Formats: sequence, C-alpha cells, structure tokens
Amino acid sequence: MAKTQDAATRGAAATTAPAFECDPETKRRIVNRLKRARGQLDAVIDAAERGASCKETITQLSAVTHALNRAGFVIVASAMRNCVDAEQAASAGDGGAGAAADEAVAPAMTVDELEKIFLSLV
Repeated sequence: MAKTQDAATRGAAATTAPAFECDPETKRRIVNRLKRARGQLDAVIDAAERGASCKETITQLSAVTHALNRAGFVIVASAMRNCVDAEQAASAGDGGAGAAADEAVAPAMTVDELEKIFLSLV
C-alpha cells in the first residue's frame, strides 16, 4: 500500500509543479536533440533486430545516451536561467536593496554559458 501512496504523492506533486518554460530557440534545440535521440534509438533497435555486432549496437546506444544527456543539460540550463532571471527581476523590483549604490549589476548569463558551467560539473 505504501507504493500506492508514493505514486499518488508523486502524481499530486507532478500536477502542482510549474510548467517548463523556455524561449522558442531553446525549445527548438531541446526538441531537435530529442528527435536526434529518437533516431539513434531506432538505430539501436534496428541493430538489435538484425543481430548487428556488439560494437555497433553499443556505439549507437552510447549516441542515444549522449543525445538524451545533452537534451537534459539544455533543460537544466534553461531552468537555471529562469531562476537567475527571476532573482534578478526580484532584485530590480526592490530597488537594489542590499546592494551598494555604485555596484554594477552583472549581466545575465546566456543559456549556453549556464550549460557550459553545468557540463563542467559532470
């Protein structure tokens, strides 16, 4: 019964979580990466069905994994960017309270910059 409650809790959390939002260019990049992964997964399935060599199958499987990871990284970077934007908007909304008057506000990082930082962690 605990599994049922856990699933119900996860379902409730999923329905209350905010929707993933990103700019059209980022969305295009994510969808392209996922489509690439789908094509590579089709190649893995084809290799398995026709009895291809282990090397060929593993190479294709590695490509799928890499494509999915890259799509995930773009999603995470975009989410990080949204958090940074929200924080900067909140700071701007309070008149810069807590910041020195002569302190320059750092320019926002691009999604690509955030993605590179995230990729350096893995």
